[in-house]
Amino acid sequence: MKKIKVLWMILKRTKANQILLGFLLFLFTAAAVIQLVEPNINRYGDALWYCYAVISTAGFGDVVAVTCIGKVFSVLLTIYTIFVVAIVTGVVVNYYTQLVELQRKETLAMFMDKLERLPELSKEELEHISKKVREFR
Repeated sequence: MKKIKVLWMILKRTKANQILLGFLLFLFTAAAVIQLVEPNINRYGDALWYCYAVISTAGFGDVVAVTCIGKVFSVLLTIYTIFVVAIVTGVVVNYYTQLVELQRKETLAMFMDKLERLPELSKEELEHISKKVREFR
C-alpha cells in the first residue's frame, strides 16, 4: 500500500496523475459509447470487459466490435493506453533516477565535508571514513 502512495505522490508531483485520470475518464466513456453502438454488447459491464481486453491487448475474442464507431474507439483506446503506459513509466523511472543521483551527491558532499575537517575528527569517525573508502573500491 505504501508503494502505491509513493507512486501516486510521484505522479501528482509531476502532473502525470492528470494523464492517468484523463485515461480513466476516456476508458469509462469509451465503454459507454461501445455499449451504445455495439449490437452484441448490451451491458456496461460487458463493455468494460471488452475495453479491458483491448487495453491489455489480450483480445479474448468473446466480445468484438463490429461497428465502425466501436472499432475507432477500440483503436483510440489502444493508442491512448500505449501513450499512458510509456509516459507514466518514464516519469517514475526518471523520478527515481533523480532521487538516486541526489542521494549520491549528498553522500559525496558529506564525505567531502568530513575530509575537510579531518584533523577535528575522532578516531571512530576516521575509522568509519576509512571503511567507507574501502567499500567504494
